[in-house]
Amino acid sequence: MRAVLFFIAACAMAQNTPHIREWKPAPSEARTKPRAGCSALESLTGYEFSVMSAESHASFCRVLIQVMPEIRIEVSLPDQWNRRMYMFGNGGFAGENLEAANRVANRNTAIAAGFVVAQTNTGHDAQREPGASFAVNPQKLLDYAFRSLHVTAETAKRVAQAYYGSRPSKSYYVGCSTGGRQGLQFAQRYPEDFDGIVAGAPALDSTAGRLRAIATALAVENARVPVAKLKILADTVYEKCDTKDGLKDGLIDDPRKCEFRAARDLPVCSGVDGPSCFTKEQIKTIDTVYSDVMVNGKREAYGFPVGAEVAANGRSGWDGWIMRDGGLSQSASMTLSALQFMVFPKVDENYRFQQFQMERDVPQLRKVASMMSATNPDLTRFRDRGGKLFMYMGWADPALNPLIAIEYYEKALQANGPKTRDFFKLYMLPGVFHCGSGVGPACFDVLKVIVPWVEQGKAPESIAATQPEGGKVLRSRPLCAYPQVARYKGSGSVDDGANFRCVEP
Repeated sequence: MRAVLFFIAACAMAQNTPHIREWKPAPSEARTKPRAGCSALESLTGYEFSVMSAESHASFCRVLIQVMPEIRIEVSLPDQWNRRMYMFGNGGFAGENLEAANRVANRNTAIAAGFVVAQTNTGHDAQREPGASFAVNPQKLLDYAFRSLHVTAETAKRVAQAYYGSRPSKSYYVGCSTGGRQGLQFAQRYPEDFDGIVAGAPALDSTAGRLRAIATALAVENARVPVAKLKILADTVYEKCDTKDGLKDGLIDDPRKCEFRAARDLPVCSGVDGPSCFTKEQIKTIDTVYSDVMVNGKREAYGFPVGAEVAANGRSGWDGWIMRDGGLSQSASMTLSALQFMVFPKVDENYRFQQFQMERDVPQLRKVASMMSATNPDLTRFRDRGGKLFMYMGWADPALNPLIAIEYYEKALQANGPKTRDFFKLYMLPGVFHCGSGVGPACFDVLKVIVPWVEQGKAPESIAATQPEGGKVLRSRPLCAYPQVARYKGSGSVDDGANFRCVEP
């Protein structure tokens, strides 16, 4: 196994937090200075886009741009440019304020490293059009789905050309969840836009994701499982599954190896509901979460693997995403909004899940979802131009089923040939929730992974990851390129990554 350098890094998973922690350009790298004044960029306004403002800041030039109808773009250009571009993605239904504190922090970190930085709201303002309400405008739906991505990348490069006299030598994209889907859209639809793409926990199959949420929401409406009981569920799952990898360490490295059955393994109430048991109806709800969604005898969505029930920082991974004591879960709420404004925009906004009929409505859902989904496994154009794709997902993701990442990767291996692993790698993170946190190591510097791979051909065979808390590292572990897994060497602390190596399962 190649040497692995372990380091302490803050979690850098979600698109709205800084991704760059340790990576720095080599001191010998030449820097490019602007050849024009910042305010001169206002003259770039034309038929394609409008430059709203171009303002000088302490160490960079900030340009705000609008592309019709409402795509807002920010391009930030450092005074000392490292000749690279960095774009970060969006979350949920996007529409973020480009001046939100966490997005500003992400931008400023990249500027300090010398990148031209690009970001977009994808074509709408979530404050004025919350949820999926923007999608009643067909153009805004297309902008959110894919158009805003390419428009932002190309516009940023044109602005860099005008400011410095040259386009970026290398371009990098980083995103998680919706941002991960956006990364795959770049690789599939716009392979010329980026040299290196980091796609975390990608929402790549919108049809499967919505159907999964619908099936779970209907089960929850029939019999809600109190959040307080999730600890019983988690303890039972981990007692049964933790040692399947040969080591009792509080992590399930591949939940597919565990045959958990709610009706068989959980305590069932005798008649009256109680705090330490589950009613038969609650058992059925839990089984629904773990079961595939079948329509006309065909699997349309995977059941969730076990693992996300466990608590991290005092809260179960299911709490909020899958189960909630009052009201809709986050997955259900987002899916209901999508049904109301994307799939059936002409019906009453009071549309409810009970109105959705699987056999009748799946074709309409699939028609709309196809605009957003990024399931095309043919990456030959991205491969042929030398692009590198790094995809990761938590095995305990409660928002998006981790099995979809494996399914896509395996289809890509078939579609792109035996050398697919030379340009596309998948990392499955044991115990990690959606875009970070959880009970497994999820913290690593993505730029330390993707930049050396693109520019020096140093493929990330294994990645040092940590699980920090309160300024200390609780656990470190190497992340391994799928299908490899981290195996204990037989001695030393199970919380020290130096005592593990990546092996074939």
